[in-house]
Amino acid sequence: MVSLQQREIYSKRYFNVLLKKGSLEQFRLNQRKAIFLLLVSLYSFTAFTASAEPSHTPKRMPIVNAELVGMSTDGLNRIDELMQEHIVLGHIQGGVTVVARRGKVVHFSTHGEMDSIKGRAMETDTIFAIASMTKPVLGVAAMIAIEDGLIKASDPVSKYIPEFADMKVAVRDKSFSAKGKDGFKARIMGKEKRQKPEPRLVALESPVTIHHLLTHTSGLGKLRQSEKPKKDDTLATYIPRLAQVPLNFQPGTHWEYSLGLDIVARVIEIVSKTPFDAFVQKRIFDPLEMNNTFFHVPTEKKSKTFVYTGTAARKSKDWFKPTSYVSASAGLSSTAEDFLYFQQMLLNGGELFGQRVLSQNSVDIMSRNHAGDLFEQARKGIKGKGMGYTVSVVTDSNLSRSYRGKGSFGWAGATRTDSWTDPENELVAVYFPAKPRGGNVYKDFQKAILQAINKN
Repeated sequence: MVSLQQREIYSKRYFNVLLKKGSLEQFRLNQRKAIFLLLVSLYSFTAFTASAEPSHTPKRMPIVNAELVGMSTDGLNRIDELMQEHIVLGHIQGGVTVVARRGKVVHFSTHGEMDSIKGRAMETDTIFAIASMTKPVLGVAAMIAIEDGLIKASDPVSKYIPEFADMKVAVRDKSFSAKGKDGFKARIMGKEKRQKPEPRLVALESPVTIHHLLTHTSGLGKLRQSEKPKKDDTLATYIPRLAQVPLNFQPGTHWEYSLGLDIVARVIEIVSKTPFDAFVQKRIFDPLEMNNTFFHVPTEKKSKTFVYTGTAARKSKDWFKPTSYVSASAGLSSTAEDFLYFQQMLLNGGELFGQRVLSQNSVDIMSRNHAGDLFEQARKGIKGKGMGYTVSVVTDSNLSRSYRGKGSFGWAGATRTDSWTDPENELVAVYFPAKPRGGNVYKDFQKAILQAINKN
């Protein structure tokens, strides 16, 4: 059996050779060798790499030949070819990709480098900042709290946080005069610029509910810098202040992306009498063997984090540094393997490794379109999609042009990481790219998966 160390040496040699050649033509000439080395990497050991306590053997999803679950090995190998092509073209630095069907892993590959400065090859357990991919974790936590009878989706937030009872809605008239009390003209650099007047504040017509927050229909929108959490804030200190920010519309009337999910996290803290990070650790991460998912990456795991460079390097210092604020909207770092388990749990109807996290009914509720056509109206150019509880949902696979089956659901992060559950095609997929800089890498990944499914 090939050891982990040998596997990583093979992987690093393979990618270094290809990167030095720097040519797609040369890549295709070496394709036979490349596929062999990838197969060595994939099939030479039966468990994913992960740290574990000596007294506990982590559970793992089985790795099988793609044909055993109705997919094509050649088709899935196309993912590796595509990823390498995009690396050569400079669209990505590398990444980790995983596909599982019918509960079996059929593709798990590393691509390129996790540290371009030191020339260190990407590893299967590289930890990425996943930004808004954190949101579905909050969604599952909320469904757990609902199942436990601690909250209801219809509950007003003010039931738990009184400050939200007196929220206001900012109203801006669609038309106003450029002169007089409704507006004015200002000269900036010799040009007249129309200035919008200050909005008028009106009372809520209906209270903000947990449901509104989970579907981004609460009225909260993008925050100014002064309205965001401060350095030493916690959910307990910040969320009541957030109630002072005027809403952009009456709850339930429009869709707008926001950090309002942090409010739900605070509600969960209140009703469970448990810090949010401790709640998800006990109820989600531990049962699912998500051993490399953190709000704060511990010191001993820092060597496993992806090394961001350029502009992203400055941002990554904030992504990985310890903070007192636990963001349920964008605070997690994780591995592709861990999110494979998270998505597989959802595909299984709330259960994995003999551990039930949610009921099938709760998964169905979470992955149902709750926003009607508000999601499509708000996001120009998007068709065939709706909004579930913290996840987007494919309502029409043809209109969505996403290469996912009807009923598929998931949510991506600002770092372009993504994962989704596709019940129609009985699969889950995870895409963790390194420094995406253009190209249609993500689209190509989805398309290759769909084309690898045997139709007969």
